[in-house]
Amino acid sequence: MFLASTKTWYLERVVYFIAGLFSLVGVAIGTFVSPWWYLLNLLVGVNLVVFSTIGFCPMAILLNKLGFEPKVRD
Repeated sequence: MFLASTKTWYLERVVYFIAGLFSLVGVAIGTFVSPWWYLLNLLVGVNLVVFSTIGFCPMAILLNKLGFEPKVRD
């Protein structure tokens, strides 16, 4: 089993946190307001696949400019 370090809020951890938060918000709003909000989950999923395959993520670029640093390998 793999456990990620929780000592710091490194860039990748924040990206996953925001993706999870957006997914939860998309499901909640989709359930209570309009099913069109489920598209937010689709966009989050597509972005995670693109990030994992080619390394491009607009949220990571924004967070890096805000000062979050990628995890340093030990």
